[in-house]
Amino acid sequence: MFRTLTILTLAAVSLASCNQFRVSVTDSGLKYQFHEHDEKGRLAKVGDILTFHLVLKNNKDSVLRNTVKEMTPLKVMLQPPAFKGAFEEGLALLAKGDSATFFVSADSLFTKAMQPMPPAIAKGSDVSFTVKVLDVQNREEYEKNMELSRAKQKETDAKQIADYLSKNGLANPQRTTMGVTYVVRTPGSGMQPTQGDSVQVRYTGKLLNGKVFDSNTAEGIVFPVGVGMVIPGWDDGILRLKKGDKATLLVPSELAYGEQGVPGSIPPNSVLAFDVELLNVKKGIRR
Repeated sequence: MFRTLTILTLAAVSLASCNQFRVSVTDSGLKYQFHEHDEKGRLAKVGDILTFHLVLKNNKDSVLRNTVKEMTPLKVMLQPPAFKGAFEEGLALLAKGDSATFFVSADSLFTKAMQPMPPAIAKGSDVSFTVKVLDVQNREEYEKNMELSRAKQKETDAKQIADYLSKNGLANPQRTTMGVTYVVRTPGSGMQPTQGDSVQVRYTGKLLNGKVFDSNTAEGIVFPVGVGMVIPGWDDGILRLKKGDKATLLVPSELAYGEQGVPGSIPPNSVLAFDVELLNVKKGIRR
């Protein structure tokens, strides 16, 4: 008798668990399945900023995007749903720590976005959005957290730059007001560019562990300096050099690719080292 009651109890618990995380449908038609859900959690509302990882798949279970592998979670301000059954409706069901999968009509999604259906997505199918929520913040909380994060990252970057200079024997470093550290290894004798001038630069870009992520050591690249055509750290650093200078630029993460990084080549919050040679300077139109 006791064994029978135990089996029945376990079966009831198992059934309740299955029901809790079954695929459900909202009144508007959005299909969803919770994987983790805090019933008492603070739900996201329109205007809140959500930080979450996302795995996007088509109806054949092929992964279209995976921010976990990219190592960069998304930060999104929650907007009102653009159509019935939209992804935004699903986000409003979630709290910090929750995870869920939402099944959104591909037809509705791309019709509303006024974009052609990608080859990887079949007409009439659903696109699945699997989400893991890392944080839910209102604007004030988000801005305060970002300010603290930036301050902490600056300290981290400064230490990494100091360690790199010491490890690589780079003497007489100079630091710009924006925060780029540069060392002129071989001085040139030509003119110094000013904002809007056209410059020709050879370079090798590396992570601080020495891994090269980009390089052009032949003809170099030509661009107008100081007008936002390159990352801010390059604009700032190249303006400090003279024609003929060979130098190393150490660019803090906020003046490079920041917390987003470049998926597949530059991790988030990376300080970058550039060995550069300023080949030529031509006077241009200044802004």
